[in-house]
Amino acid sequence: MLRMRHAAVAALFAATMLASGCAVGPDFEHPSAPEVGRYTREPLAPRTSSTDIKFGQSQQFVNGRDIPAEWWRLFHSPGLNALVKKALDANPNLQATMAALRAAKETVYAQQGKYFPLVQANYNATRQQLPTIIAPSLTNGASIFNLYTSQVLVSYTFDAWGLNRRTVESLQGTADSQRLQVEAAYLTLISNVVVAAIQEASLRGQIEATNRLIDINSKMLEILRKQFTEGYANRTDVAAQEAALAQIRATLPPLRKALAQQRDLLSALAGRFPSQEPAETFKLEDLRLPTDLPVSLPAHLVEQRPDVRSAEELLHAASAQVGVAIANMLPSLTITGNRGYTAADMASLFTGPSIFWTVAGNATQPLFDGFTLLHQERAAQAAYQQAAWTYRTTVIGAFQNVADALRAIQNDADAVKAASDFEKAAKISLDLAQQQMQTGYANVLYLLNAQITYETAVIQLVQARANRVSDTAALFQALGGGWWNRVGPPAPEQNFDVATGQYKPVIWTPPETVRLIPDELDRSYKRPPKTLPRPYSHWADWVESAKAGKPAGAPFSYGGLLTELGLLANVAYRQKGQTLYYDGKAGRFTNSGEANRGLERNYREGFRLSR
Repeated sequence: MLRMRHAAVAALFAATMLASGCAVGPDFEHPSAPEVGRYTREPLAPRTSSTDIKFGQSQQFVNGRDIPAEWWRLFHSPGLNALVKKALDANPNLQATMAALRAAKETVYAQQGKYFPLVQANYNATRQQLPTIIAPSLTNGASIFNLYTSQVLVSYTFDAWGLNRRTVESLQGTADSQRLQVEAAYLTLISNVVVAAIQEASLRGQIEATNRLIDINSKMLEILRKQFTEGYANRTDVAAQEAALAQIRATLPPLRKALAQQRDLLSALAGRFPSQEPAETFKLEDLRLPTDLPVSLPAHLVEQRPDVRSAEELLHAASAQVGVAIANMLPSLTITGNRGYTAADMASLFTGPSIFWTVAGNATQPLFDGFTLLHQERAAQAAYQQAAWTYRTTVIGAFQNVADALRAIQNDADAVKAASDFEKAAKISLDLAQQQMQTGYANVLYLLNAQITYETAVIQLVQARANRVSDTAALFQALGGGWWNRVGPPAPEQNFDVATGQYKPVIWTPPETVRLIPDELDRSYKRPPKTLPRPYSHWADWVESAKAGKPAGAPFSYGGLLTELGLLANVAYRQKGQTLYYDGKAGRFTNSGEANRGLERNYREGFRLSR
């Protein structure tokens, strides 16, 4: 009876310690959204300028519009869509970030294991001799004997100050940051593929334009040589035209070199070697310029950018580390116990007389350590400030990216219009110069100047059109790329076998299914008869209920709960690996600000929800 009473007291003491335990250190607070109403100093113009050529159409900015998950499809290029898919399936950098995420999650799970007692089994067999001047330890008086010991050891450290909880919180913040780094790698990869494809199209356009200029100058050289043979031109004019043709031809190898390097880049982004370049090729004529451009509200940008969200999670991890440093300065309480058998021979090992047990408690309080713990706590505070300033820098950089992209798009439209006008005027000037040269009424220097001017105009127009498409892609990247609208992981997770060089899918074995209802009850369950009439239209049913006051066919009293349950399941699916606690009365999660963001609705500018 006394033994049971002592055990009950010990259990009550342990439960009290666990229940009253607190997590020391600061509780993390999510950073507030920047108090800015727009990205640029002046109000953004609703649309860009336009001109009557391809890629010259006006683009309009739609404030508050969400970004599609597969935004690159807005360029309407089947080749680009196919190449993006290949890159997502095989890019090694993306797979590396996903592997890092798996490692970070396992680290969290490993630390969570310290919430539970450590239980170990031990077996030990020894042969020893005791000095004869010491009283023998065995009842038979032997000084040389064998000793066999089999025991179970249990130890548990109370998390009275939240040391383990803060450690788990910090590791969870790091894992969440890595999860967002995966999204950042996903966005960067797609953006790099799109921009590289556009750059390839630009280089091909410049090469084609240069070849056309070479043809024009070659024909003009033939005319001058013919005139020289007939005595209508001198050798100086022919030599000047030959030099002009050679100068244009000299611009072709650097363009071909840049195109080859761009193809190598696309191969690398797709996870291939340069000799395995993808079959897709790109020309500007095969791309379409999106005309409706979404512009997220500034308050939502910090929620959409994965780099900003990642910096916020690192700030969370640094905040928890302050609590870890403080908890290390406070007393720690550990209890240990073991029970087992020990005997001089195996035959009597597991018998009653061989039983032994031990229960011990240990409390440790650091008194003096040369101020090590104090400086570690100050270092954690400084690391938190470092993370806070890094977060601030990341936010400012995100807004700068959007502002730069918006200004670039506005000026790109003007640049295309100006380049188009320049090209048209230069072409007219060149045509007139060639006509006059053929009739012998023009100076060769005038012709050469017209040729150089037209060459510059043609290249500028190709570059201006490509810049407009490229900067449009940069805007989608700056706004976060719509990754939050994607269903499923960014790419199939794969393992890389370095011995064979082959990819193998990551196989995840789910835990055994937990059934809330026993199989026998589930099989014997019969659906109740239908008593509610089926409405011919939910909208009409609701209107009739509102007007006439009669009960609706789908009462909100339970239809709303089912809807809420389905929406919560969607939010929980996006927060894989996390345990969420939902306060139904408040309509909020109590332990995840990120999950709460999934419950929010983005209303158009000028609209709000009245409560």
